[in-house]
Amino acid sequence: MTTVVYPGSFNPITNGHTDLVRRALKLFDHVVVAIGTSAHKDPAVHLAERVELCREVLSEFGDRIEVEGFNTLLVDYVHTKGTTFILRGLRTMADFEYEFQMAEMNRSMDDSIEYVFLPPSLESSMVSSSLVREIAALHGDISRFVHPAVVDYYRKLRGSS
Repeated sequence: MTTVVYPGSFNPITNGHTDLVRRALKLFDHVVVAIGTSAHKDPAVHLAERVELCREVLSEFGDRIEVEGFNTLLVDYVHTKGTTFILRGLRTMADFEYEFQMAEMNRSMDDSIEYVFLPPSLESSMVSSSLVREIAALHGDISRFVHPAVVDYYRKLRGSS
C-alpha cells in the first residue's frame, strides 16, 4: 500500500485542500493529513479542533484517509507513517519558491524523501486558508470556499464572541 503525507496547518481546511486529497487518492492508496503548527502562521484554531474539523470534512473518503496532529520534524514524522512521500499543493510562484526551498531542506536532511506537487483545480486556485479566515472574521460568506462543517464552525465562533 502506498501512502503519502499531506502536511499543513489546515487553518481552516478549504475546498482546495479537499480537492488535493481527492486527487492524491488517484495516485496513492492512503493519504495522511498531518496537521502541524508553524511559528510563521497564527494557529487561531487550536490543533485538536483543526484535527476534528479535518476528520469531519474528509470523512467521505473513509479509511483511505488518516488525520492527525504532529509536532516533530516532517522527515521524521513521514517515516513513522511508513512512507517517504510528501504531498504539497502549488497555487502560485510564491508557493513554488517556498515549497521548493522546503523540499530541498527536507531532502538534505533525508535523501529518501520524495515530494509530489499538485497544482490546484481551477475552482480552488485562489482559495487560501488565510483569505478564508479574513473573510470569516469580517462576517463574509465563506460557503463557496469551504465545507459546510467549516462554515458552521465559524458561525459558532462568531456567536460566542
